[in-house]
Amino acid sequence: MVNPPLITLTTDFGTSSPYVAVMKGVIYTICPEARIVDLSHTIRPQDVRQAAYFLATAVPYFPVGTIHVCVVDPGVGTDRAALYTGVDGQHLVGPDNGLFTLLWRQARQPPPVIRTLTERRFWRPVVSATFHGRDVFAPVAAHLARGLPPAELGPLHTQPVQLALPTAVCDAQTCSGEIQFIDDFGNLITNIPAAEVSQLPAWVVIGNREPLHLPWVRTYGDAPVGTLVCLFSSDGFLEIAQVQGNAARRLQVHVGEPVRLSITRPA
Repeated sequence: MVNPPLITLTTDFGTSSPYVAVMKGVIYTICPEARIVDLSHTIRPQDVRQAAYFLATAVPYFPVGTIHVCVVDPGVGTDRAALYTGVDGQHLVGPDNGLFTLLWRQARQPPPVIRTLTERRFWRPVVSATFHGRDVFAPVAAHLARGLPPAELGPLHTQPVQLALPTAVCDAQTCSGEIQFIDDFGNLITNIPAAEVSQLPAWVVIGNREPLHLPWVRTYGDAPVGTLVCLFSSDGFLEIAQVQGNAARRLQVHVGEPVRLSITRPA
């Protein structure tokens, strides 16, 4: 573990409720020396897919040994499992609902270790049916920060829930994928890796819309204000953006819509 221990928090709790503060209090009570970093508490409510993308993008940049508490949990209190997973030296706890799908897919040192949190002695004595962030995940993270071996948390879990997220498919002429994330600027981040694009296609089709003939740029300032452009995002995926505008609003695009690139104009 990192010394002093580093614990991050990612939730959909928002910024006006006491829930995040409560989780921090639980962690500090068990592990006063912990450092806590808020990654985001503005994941869209119950949006497991957004959380999965967020974690896969952010977590790899933290020091090996960091502990991540991830609570986007629409199934809280049901029979869904609670998980620990170790991925590329990072330690994560959260619900078994697909949150870690993309982290597992991109793991550099597979296979990730996945355990079910069953050892209640590392939880709070009374567990609410609606707040496992406080009563399960925060105390487990704090015990890990104190040096608890992950093997003591519970048995190995071999069939975790994974989101049904498609993989982009590319050949010499085309690439097919989908919009996996829309950031606050309205930029459309696809799941098409830059490394899979052998040529720079001129035509883009989103959903059933008319083909768009978009210029390719290295960065946003390379085209006039208001221009729709293609570029490779900072995390290595094809991105569609409007220079100093909002591509998602202009095109009325949503996460999950298919995207197709083509060298020639689609029929």
